[in-house]
Amino acid sequence: MEQNVIYRLSKNFALRMRKLYLCLTDERQEYVMSKQLYRSGTSIGANVAESIYAQSDADYINKLRISLKEASESRYWLELLLESELLKQQEYDSLSNDINIIIGTLVNIINKFGKK
Repeated sequence: MEQNVIYRLSKNFALRMRKLYLCLTDERQEYVMSKQLYRSGTSIGANVAESIYAQSDADYINKLRISLKEASESRYWLELLLESELLKQQEYDSLSNDINIIIGTLVNIINKFGKK
């Protein structure tokens, strides 16, 4: 069940990253940070998708930990974009809320799995 939730959350976030990337590059002429955010933001879901067919429990947890690292990096890039005034506060708040939910969900899954 949680696997479906994190898959959906991370996929929706990746789609938002695509839209944000296009906005940042087309409208705000920002290419470096937007590319970094696009890569880390879409990598979260890619690693979650890989975890579905993990070869072992250790591989499964490793993929989710990589997703967690990518989520943390995405949060960093969002903060940088806000502080450099390339993101409006409202945009940041919405994206930050999404990434915090993803991080919390990943932490919960990793912790629960580790207790088995």
